[in-house]
Amino acid sequence: MRLEGKRAIVTGAGSGFGAGIAQRFLQEGAQVVLADINGAAAQEVAASHGGIACTADVADAQSIEAMVALGQERMGGIDILVNNAGVTHLPAFMEEVDEVDFDRVFAVNCKSVYLGARVLVPLMKAQGAGTILNIASTAGVSPRPKLNWYNASKGWMNTATRAMAVELAPFGIRVNALNPVAGETPLLKSFMGEDTPEMRAKFLSTIPLGRFSTPEDLANAALYLCSDEASMVTGVCMEVDGGRCI
Repeated sequence: MRLEGKRAIVTGAGSGFGAGIAQRFLQEGAQVVLADINGAAAQEVAASHGGIACTADVADAQSIEAMVALGQERMGGIDILVNNAGVTHLPAFMEEVDEVDFDRVFAVNCKSVYLGARVLVPLMKAQGAGTILNIASTAGVSPRPKLNWYNASKGWMNTATRAMAVELAPFGIRVNALNPVAGETPLLKSFMGEDTPEMRAKFLSTIPLGRFSTPEDLANAALYLCSDEASMVTGVCMEVDGGRCI
């Protein structure tokens, strides 16, 4: 049990990468709050795999505060935060992305990291330890055309990860990121614009290992970075991408 005794919050845990990470953490002995804006989806995952379901909008400060309060109440504290919830805009030329979509992408992908840190970092400092894992994207490392502002939001996450890591290391808090390539998640269709065999082949042609990432791929990497095995690892932005960023 690599996470025995650990207490975690995973956002976006109702589907995709978040659900996979939450399930693996539970299997490895952690207590987990499964937070998702789709409360029914979080409940469904919790009913099947365990954990504490929580309806949360990560772009809303009060919602984040309530999520953390639930974790403290039900688990007695929080050791791990996985910032996985994310959204994208549909593929478009940058000047054609409307302001509402732009604001939503940066609120969910970026502001959520700030809001979570604002509430959780003081708690982690007080306990002298903690782990934060940000789920960014290869889009923030090697941008794809027409996903312009999504690319930028994920690049922000990688920079924020390093900034957080260097500032929080003296307090025993580690901060890392994962950069997955496109995976079999609800966001895949949004990335491609349309889910057709031709579009899938186009995306797969950019991945040397020749397949999309899976929730299990991300869960394996997240488990390592959030476990004590990675006690000397902080500020790392790890690609889980089948070689796309080579």
